Amino acid sequence: MGSYLNPGNFSFRGSLRSKIYVDKSKLIAKTNEALCTEQKYICVSRPRRFGKSMAANMLAAYYDRSENTEDLFQNLVISEDKSYKENLNQYDVIKVNIQEFLSMSETIEEMLSMLKNYLVSDFEEIYPKVHFRDEKNLIQVMKDVFSYTKCPFVILIDEWDCLFREYKQDKEAQKKYLDFLRAWLKDKDYVALAYMTGILPIKKYGSHSALNMFTEYSMTDPGELAEYFGFTEQEVVVLCEKYEMSFEEAKTWYDGYQLITHRRTGNACYSMYSPKSVVEAMLRHKFGTYWNQTETYEALKVYIQMGMDGLKDSVVRILAGESVPINIGTFSNDMTTFATKDDVLTLLVHLGYLTYNSIEGTVSIPNKEVSQEYVNAISTMNWYGVTESLESSRKLLESLWAMDADAVAVGVEKTHEEISILQYNDENSLSCTIHLAFYFAREYYTMIRELPTGKGFADVCMIPRKRHLDKPAVIIELKWDKSTIGALEQIKEKNYGSALKDYQGKLLLVAINYNKKTKKHECAIEVMEK
Repeated sequence: MGSYLNPGNFSFRGSLRSKIYVDKSKLIAKTNEALCTEQKYICVSRPRRFGKSMAANMLAAYYDRSENTEDLFQNLVISEDKSYKENLNQYDVIKVNIQEFLSMSETIEEMLSMLKNYLVSDFEEIYPKVHFRDEKNLIQVMKDVFSYTKCPFVILIDEWDCLFREYKQDKEAQKKYLDFLRAWLKDKDYVALAYMTGILPIKKYGSHSALNMFTEYSMTDPGELAEYFGFTEQEVVVLCEKYEMSFEEAKTWYDGYQLITHRRTGNACYSMYSPKSVVEAMLRHKFGTYWNQTETYEALKVYIQMGMDGLKDSVVRILAGESVPINIGTFSNDMTTFATKDDVLTLLVHLGYLTYNSIEGTVSIPNKEVSQEYVNAISTMNWYGVTESLESSRKLLESLWAMDADAVAVGVEKTHEEISILQYNDENSLSCTIHLAFYFAREYYTMIRELPTGKGFADVCMIPRKRHLDKPAVIIELKWDKSTIGALEQIKEKNYGSALKDYQGKLLLVAINYNKKTKKHECAIEVMEK
């Protein structure tokens, strides 16, 4: 066993011993399908703390032929797969974490030299009988070992993209690194599987990629690997039951990453949760912001305050709960090349600050935890109108509960005036203003927005969560240059909307109209029992 060649299973044993371990071993069945085929090159990109390294450790423990690890897998779901025994402990494994080498070196040349030398050193130690034609040439050394053993390699590269995150502006260093990976891996018979993980998809150069042999599974196109990174909803349900935690609260805090797999038989959507956050919440028995603690809001702040046309408008609309259309096709898969606001928003998808709906072609904020990160970032920026609106939303909600229609109208008016970037020319902009004005209501309510279905109106439903059933449900009917009285009647005619069909209790009917002539908001409120 070496440091990088056949590194053993110590890390994966640690995962299995943890208080919370969620079985993702079915991933192995997918990598087994790719072994020694044209599909043997796999690159998985996910945000930090989404289980990428644990998966790499699992693959190392499974394929490593230096030790028998059947005891680790015999109770996992992979043991039931037909490919399980055939490939268990059958390969030489190389496992490297590029971040480790990058941290120990000053230049890309030094890093690559260190990586090659350390790997060759392992080969010399483990295979002393092999005659090496050129001990300084890693590729030739691996060819010599493969010729001797007739056993190809499973190559696992963790944090493969860290160089693009730390050498953001050094294009020459990036190119040297990609050229090294291509020379090392592409069209090599000694490769049974090349599996890379990182945050960013593979960097594009011009019209092609230096690593175009890889099949990529990313946050924008997770493919058939969607369910193996992050916790699925059912997995979170089981954990909440075990630790006696509210699944409804877990869903509000950590759900929202909608990973869609496109299949010939129909699309499958996986509602994914941040593993780091769910585990911390269960063990601490307290919901809070845990994933965000692995990186400060300053990282998000850098990107949302870039001077791209329309970027600020998009961020405000996203913060208000909207889904914003984007084009992900121009993103260059790095952290510096931004031609449009869409490139910035696409990067935020890969970093985990947005979720992408590939069917609709839109992005949105996934959950409460991430939303708080936007609030933290904006509070330190010069978006004073937005910050003040968020701070005023608590008082506005209290006015709503008190059925103070005039105060509600004034509060909405204040938000409208402060958020000058919103062009007030249709009911959609009015709806965005309402959602931002009532931002604080998300502490108590599940907010459901019904898209406008006709000129002049859009509905907002606020359903109290189980912890806050003492609060009234709310239906807000928005009008554009119409009548608040007519809006109240329209709510009643709609029979409260499908979102509240199972609700029983106090219900506030709220009508808000924007008068184009006076340029003022008007409000009327009624209370009912449902």
